[in-house]
Amino acid sequence: MIKVLLFEDNKNLREGLALYLSATDDIWLIDSFPDARDAVYMAKKHKPDVVLMDIQMPKKSGIEALIDIRNAMPGVKVLIQTVFEDDEKIFQAICSGASGYIVKSPDPEVYVQAIREVYAGGAHMSPAISRRVLAMFQNQFVKSEQTFVGLTNREREILGWMVKGQSYKMIAANCGISFSTVATHVNHIYEKLHVNSAPEAVVKALEMRLV
Repeated sequence: MIKVLLFEDNKNLREGLALYLSATDDIWLIDSFPDARDAVYMAKKHKPDVVLMDIQMPKKSGIEALIDIRNAMPGVKVLIQTVFEDDEKIFQAICSGASGYIVKSPDPEVYVQAIREVYAGGAHMSPAISRRVLAMFQNQFVKSEQTFVGLTNREREILGWMVKGQSYKMIAANCGISFSTVATHVNHIYEKLHVNSAPEAVVKALEMRLV
């Protein structure tokens, strides 16, 4: 079972998502909260595998809570959710160690897929977010020089799909390989790029012009 904590200030979304997640076989929704004031305490108490964190909440922002959780419990995966596609907030969340970044959706299955991907060691980046990240680096942050990284052709191909915001399932279908093989390649990519999450890998790929 994937243990999940949910922080979301929108009551209807929180309750609806909590109901759906609670009915999903492989997910155990431990609890849900309207703000992140006690996020670190709750994370230490319940030891979740994945924290689903709204980026914009009263009293304490999702990014502040993300940083505090990552400092206190580095192994916990934090999946940031938002209705905003704000460049600064996206970049802040990625640099603060978010394991994924998802644009809020009326389809709860999108959250389930994202949680599963993050738990499996990867991440979910909505295609809209991936496009924003790509645009940010093209316009502001991309380094001019090429840097050598010993990725195989298959790893570069998979990294390219990650930059486009493709899920493990979609990458597997595009490459004609299994979900577990994709996960193995992604772990190798992380090791070679010295990163711990898909958003960090995407950032580094764009910085180093690897795809």
